[in-house]
Amino acid sequence: MTATATGPEGPAPTDAATPIAPAGGISAEVLGQAVIDSFDPAWRHDPYRAYGILRAAGTFLPGPLGTSLVPGYAECAAILADPVWSHAEESELLHPASDVELPGSFLWMEPPDHTRLRGLVSRAFTPRTIEATRPTARRVVDELLDRALAVGELDLIEDFAYPLPLTMICELLGVPASEHAAVRRMSAGIARGLDPDDLLSPAELAERTAAVGEFREFFGALVADRRADPRDDLISALAQVHAEGDRLTTTEMLGTLLILVVAGHETTVNLIGNGVLALMRNPDQLDALRRAPELALPAVEEMLRFDPPAQVTTRTARGEVTVAGRVFTPGEAVILVLGSANRDPRAFDEADRFRIDRYAGGARVNRHLALGMGLHYCLGAPLVRLEVSEALRAVATRLTGITLLADPPPYRPNIVVRGMSALPVRVAG
Repeated sequence: MTATATGPEGPAPTDAATPIAPAGGISAEVLGQAVIDSFDPAWRHDPYRAYGILRAAGTFLPGPLGTSLVPGYAECAAILADPVWSHAEESELLHPASDVELPGSFLWMEPPDHTRLRGLVSRAFTPRTIEATRPTARRVVDELLDRALAVGELDLIEDFAYPLPLTMICELLGVPASEHAAVRRMSAGIARGLDPDDLLSPAELAERTAAVGEFREFFGALVADRRADPRDDLISALAQVHAEGDRLTTTEMLGTLLILVVAGHETTVNLIGNGVLALMRNPDQLDALRRAPELALPAVEEMLRFDPPAQVTTRTARGEVTVAGRVFTPGEAVILVLGSANRDPRAFDEADRFRIDRYAGGARVNRHLALGMGLHYCLGAPLVRLEVSEALRAVATRLTGITLLADPPPYRPNIVVRGMSALPVRVAG
C-alpha cells in the first residue's frame, strides 16, 4: 500500500505500515506517520526524530512488507547475535519480483556455505593486506586536500568522500585507473537498487538491471584474466586462494567483489560525509580532534554509532525463537532499524550527542551496531576504519577552517545505504 508523506522537500510516496497499536501514550496517527517518515526520502536528512517515536511506541512494531520493525538496541543486538536469525532471505524479502540476480555472496548465506566462503575470502583479505594500503590512503587524502585548498571550495562528497574509497578499493582489487569511473557508475546503480523494489521507480529498476549486467561482465573478465595471469592484487589473491582442495568459483568471487565494491565503497563514502558533517555541526568536537589527532580512530566508532551509513537490515527466523518476551515463528521477518538502535538512550548515555571520545581509552561503552554483529559482522570493517581515520586525521590537521555552505545538505533517496548527494564546504589551510 502506498501513502503520501510530507516532509520539508514536499510530498513523497512511501510504503505505508500496517495498523499499529502504540504504547506510551502515542497516538496511532503520530506513530503511523513516524513509520512513514522513517522510510520517506523527504526525511533522509533527519530520520532520527521519527526513530525516537518508534522506540517510545514499543519493542516490536508492525512494519512494511509484512515485517516487524525493531527500533531498540537490546532487541536488535540480540537478533544480530543469534544464528537462528537468517540474513539469506533479504533479497527475496526486498526484491520479490525482481528478475535480476545479484552474484551469490556469503552476505546472503548461512552456515555451512557462509562459513566456507567467508573462511576462504579471509585467507586473502588479511589484516596485513589491509594495513599495506595505509600509504595509499595517505597519498590519496593529501592529493585530494591539495586540490581542495587550491580552489578554496569543494563538494566534500564528490571531490573527497567518493574518490578516496573508490581509489582505494580499485587499487586493492587491481582495477585499472581508466576504469574507476565505470566502477563508480555500477556501484551507484546497484546501491540504489538495494532498497525495496516497491520504493524504486521504473528508471531506477532499469538502472539496477543494467548495472548488475555491467558488473558481471566487467569483473567476470577481470577474474578470468587474473586466473590466467595472476598479479599483485586482491582479485588474483582470491583467484588463487584454496583450503583443503576447495576454491572460490567465479560466481562466488563475483559475489565477494560485489560486497567489497558496493557495500564497502558506498558505505565508506557515506560514513566520511556523515562524519565530517557531524564535526562541522559540533565545532567543539572538531577542535578536540585538532588538538588530539589520535582520537581519529575512536571518532570513527562514534560516527558509526551516531549516523551510520547502513540504516536498516533484515533478518528472518529459521526456527521458533523468543526475543524480549515475544515468540517468533519460522519465516517471520524483522527490519532492524540500526540507526534507531544506535541512538537508544537505554544503551548509550547522551545518545543524541556526538562525542568523539566516547570510545576512547578503553571506555566501557556498548558496541554500536553499524557494522553488524555475529556471523555477518562486516568483513571489511578494518579497511573502513583505516580509510576514514586517515581522512579525519588529515581534515583535522590540514584544514584550519571548514565551513558548511548548505544545511541541511541534499540527500540521496536511498534507505538501506543512506548518505548525502552533495556536501558543499569552504576550506582554508
